[in-house]
Amino acid sequence: MSIINSVRETVLSVLNKNNYGYITPSDFNLYAKQAQLDIFEDYFYQYNYQLMKENARASGVGYADLKKGYEEAIDIFSEQSFLVPVYANGASQTLALPSASASYSVPTTATTGSDYYLINKVLLLTKYLVVQSTNTLSLVAASSMKDSTLNFSIIGVKPGDVVVNKTTSKVASVLFVDQADPSLLYLDADIFTAVGDSYCILSLSRGVNECEKVTNKKITQLNMSNLTKPTELFPAYSNSSTVIQVFPQDIQVGVNQGQTSLGRVLCQYIRYPKDPKWTYASLVGGTPAFNPSSPLYQDFELPLDDEPSLVNKILQYAGMSIRETEVAQFGQVLDTTDNQNEK
Repeated sequence: MSIINSVRETVLSVLNKNNYGYITPSDFNLYAKQAQLDIFEDYFYQYNYQLMKENARASGVGYADLKKGYEEAIDIFSEQSFLVPVYANGASQTLALPSASASYSVPTTATTGSDYYLINKVLLLTKYLVVQSTNTLSLVAASSMKDSTLNFSIIGVKPGDVVVNKTTSKVASVLFVDQADPSLLYLDADIFTAVGDSYCILSLSRGVNECEKVTNKKITQLNMSNLTKPTELFPAYSNSSTVIQVFPQDIQVGVNQGQTSLGRVLCQYIRYPKDPKWTYASLVGGTPAFNPSSPLYQDFELPLDDEPSLVNKILQYAGMSIRETEVAQFGQVLDTTDNQNEK
C-alpha cells in the first residue's frame, strides 16, 4: 500500500472541499519531506518522554508499552555499514604504501548510501582470518570467490565475516562456505571480477571491540599516558562533521604484510529518512495520474499509523502556501489533539 498517495488524496480532498486551492506535485513533495522530517525527529523526543514515564512508574507494559513502539519506529532507520577510509592526500585508493589510515568518513550518501542522524556505535575489527591471499576463480560466479590454496572451513570462516578485495577496494560479507568445495565462498555482493585479485578476511565473531566515543579534548589527555591511551582491545573514537578518528592510530600494525584500512571499522547508525517523491506519468483530464513505477518514486518511510500526522502537517504547510489560515489552523488543531492523546 502506498502511504504517500493516500496522504496526497486526503490533503487535496480537504483543500478542495471549500475550493481553497490546489498544490502541485512538486510543492506536495517539498511539504511531504518537511512533514516526514518533523515526525522523524519527534520520535526521539517522544521516546525520551516515554522513558521518563517508565522511570516514574507511570508507563504500562505489553500493549501499553508505548516506548517499544517508538523504538521500533526508530529502528526502521537503523543501518550498519563499513566506513570508508580517508587519507591525508585525499586519495581513495588503498594499495600504495603507506595505505593505512585511522581516519574514516562519517556515513554519507556518497560513502555508505545514506546520511547519518546519530551514530550509535563504532566497532573495530582486529582478527584476521586471512591476511593476504588471491582469488583463483577465473570465471567468477555472481557474488562468489575461490582460493584453491585454502580451506575456509578449517580456517574458521563463518557467515557474516568480512571479505576485502584490496585490488578493487570493495567490501562484502560472507553468506556461506560451499560444503562441497570449502575453498569457495559465497558473498552478499559481487566484489570479485577477475582471477588474481588480492584479498583479506576479517572475523566478525572474534576480535570485535566496541570503540568508546570521546571528545577531542579528552582523547588528547588519554593519549598522554600509557595507562589510559586507547588500545586495540579498548579502542576509542572522536568525530568531527566529516571524519571519524579511530584510536589507537597505529591499528594497522600489519600494513607492510598487506593489511589495509578497508573493512576494519563497522558503524551502526540512525540515518535520515529518504525524501518522499509522489510521481506521476501523465495528465488525465488535467489531473496528474499517480505512477508508483517511476524510478524517482519514494514512499514515506514512516509507519502506517503516522499517516494522520503527515496529513495534518502537510495541511499546515499548504495552508501557509495558499494563505488560508483556516487550513493551517485545522491541521495544527488536529496535530495538537493527536499529540495530547498520545501522552
